[in-house]
Amino acid sequence: MKKLDLLIFLLTSGAAICAAQTPETIFRADSRLVEVYATVMDHKGRYIDGIPQTSFNITDNGEPQRLVSFESNASEFSCAILLDTTGSMTKTLPMVRNAILRLLDEFRDGDWVAVYGFSAGVELLQDFTLDKAAAKQVVLRTRAGGMTALYDAISRVAGDVARRNGKKSVVVFTDGDDNASYLNLLRVVERAKKLGVPIYTVAQGEALQSPKLLEGLKEIGRSTGAKSYVAKKPEAIGEVFKDISQDLQHTYVLSYRAPEIHDDNWRQIQLSINGLKNYEVRAKQGYFPN
Repeated sequence: MKKLDLLIFLLTSGAAICAAQTPETIFRADSRLVEVYATVMDHKGRYIDGIPQTSFNITDNGEPQRLVSFESNASEFSCAILLDTTGSMTKTLPMVRNAILRLLDEFRDGDWVAVYGFSAGVELLQDFTLDKAAAKQVVLRTRAGGMTALYDAISRVAGDVARRNGKKSVVVFTDGDDNASYLNLLRVVERAKKLGVPIYTVAQGEALQSPKLLEGLKEIGRSTGAKSYVAKKPEAIGEVFKDISQDLQHTYVLSYRAPEIHDDNWRQIQLSINGLKNYEVRAKQGYFPN
């Protein structure tokens, strides 16, 4: 190869390599999918199942979007259960364990479940499995003790679940306010919005004494299309988990390609359904692009 040809080759190859390393080619916002979890109910609060994909309309900052995937309420799902195992749970833990066991009984054969426990840190007790008996065994072995790193635990588990394919959700139970996390409540709410995984929260016991915590948990549920619960009496925990079980099995997942975005600002999502009257849709309110 002549020197001139060699020089041209090296220059053009170097330019190509530099171009391949620019952020625009490594990541583009319009290459990712935005997942929207939606639950639809009639005016009496009854779930509406069997709605076809063609009936859903979705907008992103007011712009209509075309759905590229759709999962009905009948689809299998992955659910991570995050259980408070701190010292304040000593008296309540047996009732919570029983409620979780009943929740696991409601899951279908094709539904995946993982179990996490948290106190001063978060521990994966059972990775995602179809074996409900194995999940029950780790729930029964949980013991109470330690401080409460609730915010760190929610952030960790939501991140783990976000990597799962298909329908997914997190169920969090806490009996106390956070006193050991590195993250604060504002950061956890922001991360929950970014990940977009439905996070159901259940607060009981000492957690009810913190209005700031309850408002934060409510915002996490509302912004991700899930629900937040307050169990004022330990006896109410069973009914709460039963309601969560019903909700998990009546959720649609709609996905569309994110439009080309040049900033990191919050984008609002709106969802409507053709052919229905007097209905209510619960879905996440929006997302952060990055």
